[in-house]
Amino acid sequence: MVGAVPMSALVAEVAEPRAVIVALHGGATSAQYFDCPGQPRLSLLRMAASQGYTVVALDRPGYGASALYQDEMSDAERRVELAFGAVDKIVGSTRGAGMFVMAHSAGCELGLRMAVDERSHGVVGVEVAGTGLRYNAEAKDVISQASTTSRPAGLRDLLWQPTELYPAEVLTGALSAQGSAYEAEVTGNWPRRDFPVVAAQVTVPVQFSVAAHEGVWESTPQALSDIAALFTSAPGVRINEMADSGHNLSVGLTAATYHARVLSFVDECLAIAMSRRRTN
Repeated sequence: MVGAVPMSALVAEVAEPRAVIVALHGGATSAQYFDCPGQPRLSLLRMAASQGYTVVALDRPGYGASALYQDEMSDAERRVELAFGAVDKIVGSTRGAGMFVMAHSAGCELGLRMAVDERSHGVVGVEVAGTGLRYNAEAKDVISQASTTSRPAGLRDLLWQPTELYPAEVLTGALSAQGSAYEAEVTGNWPRRDFPVVAAQVTVPVQFSVAAHEGVWESTPQALSDIAALFTSAPGVRINEMADSGHNLSVGLTAATYHARVLSFVDECLAIAMSRRRTN
């Protein structure tokens, strides 16, 4: 419970974590996204725990246990408060060398806001994927018709093609969840207004991952350069291009490779953070 709001998560906890990874899913799915159904080798939670990290895969505000409380989540600050509150309740002060934020698609809004919030002094780095500044031409019309109660024809193809890049278990709807009402406004304002403003405030290393078969966002070399340029206060921005992958990187057949790259980046962020602490 965070105040009067129940929050839920999938947690892989180790006794003495090197750090805590907070993982935030995208739209119309859940924390299960980070523990691929029927495919334990593709699970972020399992791989990270085996390398000494505690992982908290939150059901974002408006999902999971908090789904019935959507009417009080239109304010971004409230969503950040609930997310931090849930992490605090789950891990307490057992955080190792700090916290790393990993976010996918619509979850990037919350993830980056957490990384720049006043409570983020323990955040050592950020991984974002499945987002961007400009929609692909073919995605614009489809996205404009989407709502929390209606998924237009073509949306599934944007998110889950090519199907041969995913295990059969995730193509059955097992990861699907009802979207949250506030997300329509969030996604409408994110690319042009909020993403540039929030990204400019990030002061920790950033890895931006992009799938070779990204169906929603423009991911040309110029588009990726424009995204990296948003993080004007970050000490470094790495572009991680994932071959043979679709939009949903954490449940694709290349998820193990993707997660290994993320964890390698977490290692680097921890080394940088500890070096800075020794210097200071």
